[in-house]
This record gives sequence, C-alpha cells and structure tokens, in this order.
Amino acid sequence: MELTPKIEAFGTKFDLTIIFGSVLTAIIVLILAIAATRRLQMRPGKLQAGIEMLLDLSRNLTRMGHDDKKAEKYLGFSFTLFLFLLVANQLGVILMVTSGADTNIPALGITPEIMHEQNAHGVAWLKSPTADMSVTFAMSIGVAVGAIIISMWINGVGGYIKGRYLVGPMALLHIFEGVINPITHGMRIWANIFAGEILIGIMLQAGWAASIPLAAWMGFSLFVGVMQAYVFTVLANVYMGEKINLAH
Repeated sequence: MELTPKIEAFGTKFDLTIIFGSVLTAIIVLILAIAATRRLQMRPGKLQAGIEMLLDLSRNLTRMGHDDKKAEKYLGFSFTLFLFLLVANQLGVILMVTSGADTNIPALGITPEIMHEQNAHGVAWLKSPTADMSVTFAMSIGVAVGAIIISMWINGVGGYIKGRYLVGPMALLHIFEGVINPITHGMRIWANIFAGEILIGIMLQAGWAASIPLAAWMGFSLFVGVMQAYVFTVLANVYMGEKINLAH
C-alpha cells in the first residue's frame, strides 16, 4: 500500500493524489471533446468517429433509465459521466506514478516514520481517482441527491414525497433503496479499481519475474475499467429514472 501526499488547509486534509488525478482526468476529457468537435466533418476522422460511437453508447445508456422522449435531456450527463470514468479508471493502469519508501517530504505528511507506522512501501503521486472511496462515494451521493432535486423540480416537493414515500408498503422499500443504492453504487466501482491497482503495485515490486502476469493483469484491468464506467453510468441513469419518473 502506498502513502499519498496531503496538505492541510482550513482544518481539513486534502489528498493531492486525488486532486492531481481528478484534474488530469478532467483536462484529458476536455481536450478529447474539443479536439473531436473542433472541425466536424460529414465523413468523420478516427477521433470524431470514436466520440460519436461513445455518444451513441451514452444515448443507449440513458434510455435504460428514461423513456426515449426524456432521454435526450440527460444525454449530456451520461456522456460526460461515462467519458470521465472511462479516463479516470485507466489512469492508474497507464500513468501510475510512485516513489520509494525513502521519500521524505514532511510538509506533505510523507516521512519514513509515517510510512513505517502505516506499513506503506512507497508514495503514490498519481493514480486513478476512482481507486479512492471518497471520490466514488461523492459521485454516487451526488447522483442520488441530484436525482431528488430534479424530481422535486419536475414533480414538486409534495409530488415527490407522495410518489416515493406515501405508497403503502413500497415506502419502506424506497427508504431502504435511498440508503443502500448510493453505498453499493460507489463501492462497486471503487472496489474493482482499487483491487486492480493494488495487484499491479504488488507485481511491479516483483520485478521482471512478474512481467508476463503483469501485462496480462494490466490488460484485464483496462477491460474492468471500461466495464465499471459502463455499469456506474447505467445505474446512475436507472436510479435517477426511478426518482424522476414517478409514474413508473
């Protein structure tokens, strides 16, 4: 396990690895979007064609939680979420940056003594932001809260409460779902990405002896990253649709 650099401000600790990874992911997504849409053509190039394929996929993902008439309203959300997760999940596989256990930067909470206390074998400067539970839970809770706000905006506060919590025995199920869904939603993607990067770190320590298993595992981790971006986006739309489309 690696230690991560942290700074303290306003009485709160900020993990720089998460910040670096999230900002870099956002920059990559922005560059891809601008590059793909800057010079649109009737006969698209490879990049434009790739983005259009992702857009079509995002449209299908959106329709899993909303009917065809309403799905287009949430297409931008699905596309942005899926593309962000697609890049974020691969970041630690392709661009993981670490340093050894002898790193000593007290200002960032990194000293040999602290690493020994936490049983850390190095410092992680860059990894997938989705390998941190705080990121995935923030996203899943954001989806849940956002869906409630949108539903109240569309159906009214009274309409939302009546449609979700004044429906007899189903009210208890909706309360249970409201608590469990964000937890499982965030934990699923975190567990898969975190476990993948832990194994990559272990294999890297083994040196050349683990080169073939490492290559195979990295390929599998790339596949898992794509699937987890897909699953998270699908569930985000399903959970939103359940809260917004009360008639269903």
